Amino acid sequence: MSLDALDYGLAAVAAVGAGVVNAVAGGGTLITFPTLVALGIPAVNSNITNTVALCPGYFGGTFAQRQDLEGQGHRLRVFSMLAVVGGLLGSVLLVVSSEELFRDLVPFLVLGACALLAFQSRIRMALPARSASSGDSGPGPGATAAMFVTCVYGGYFGAGMGIVTLATLSIAVPDTFPRTNALKQAVTLVTNVIAALFFAFSGEVRWGAALVMAPAALLGGNLGGRLARRVDARLMRVVVVMIGLVVAVQFWL
Repeated sequence: MSLDALDYGLAAVAAVGAGVVNAVAGGGTLITFPTLVALGIPAVNSNITNTVALCPGYFGGTFAQRQDLEGQGHRLRVFSMLAVVGGLLGSVLLVVSSEELFRDLVPFLVLGACALLAFQSRIRMALPARSASSGDSGPGPGATAAMFVTCVYGGYFGAGMGIVTLATLSIAVPDTFPRTNALKQAVTLVTNVIAALFFAFSGEVRWGAALVMAPAALLGGNLGGRLARRVDARLMRVVVVMIGLVVAVQFWL
């Protein structure tokens, strides 16, 4: 199905919004993915195009929050290696999945991401008490395994990757929200770049939409990165969870 000028305009607006939300709290792809589906692009193609198109937004968000990555070099190296392997594995699984299987899984993938984000605080309270730090402690075996699964999820289902990554890091890494959010940006950037490079040669990308959305996502990511310290993250999470619930219900219907 070919898109007209209005369709491209809607995709660009959605990409700006996704870039902002991804940089602030994660979950912005839950805006662009259903937008592409609503424009008539099949779900698998929408997901693949979404991953490719939003890569610049992750660059913008990571660059804007680079100050909060200082002193996290060890964490970043470990999680980046997991992102490379996990992102590639997830993208391969998506390409070999059928459209029907993927559509059936979407509501559960979205709801799982929303649940992690919504109950993040309670999950952390249930874990053994530990003090927040601003150090560079290496992740333990549990955190490493959780992040690998998260990166596979990100390569397979780009929509919601930011939510799952932020929730996983918030539970696994004791640190302040701005530093955890910056680390989330970097990990999702690596995962999406690896997946996008694989998808670029898959023949499944709707390049017209991707090329329109990419600069819009870059703009949104840069704006969101600058706003990350000023915006109420809890309010943003509530908004993202509500969007996710609507998306899940739409796919069920």
